Amino acid sequence: MSLDVSPQLLAQAETGEVREEEFVETVRTSLPYAYELVASLVGELRAGSAEFADNQTPPPSEKERGQLLRALSSDAIRGSLERNFGVALAFQNCHRVAVFPPEARGGETYTRFTSLRSQILNQSPEFRDC
Repeated sequence: MSLDVSPQLLAQAETGEVREEEFVETVRTSLPYAYELVASLVGELRAGSAEFADNQTPPPSEKERGQLLRALSSDAIRGSLERNFGVALAFQNCHRVAVFPPEARGGETYTRFTSLRSQILNQSPEFRDC
């Protein structure tokens, strides 16, 4: 299981809609590495003048890598993080996460970052089994 869901949140989901704030809090506590990485990149984006902020440092262990993969491969988690922080997320390899302003989607820089070419150029043998 990738999230530590409280009995209260589970009961809420069983009877109806879940409040996104509660879901994001579950993500924050269940996948702290992934949440904090996104939060720190959002801080970098907002503090600077670059078109995006990205992480190029591998996670410290497979546990953290797993958190990142779970967070970014789940549409619900990824979408909630994007809405919570007001950004568009992009992901390459096993750890290269980037945050863009939402309006960057479809723009030149975002399109280049998420292109087939960029994905291929960001490959290396050490990423093959990550």
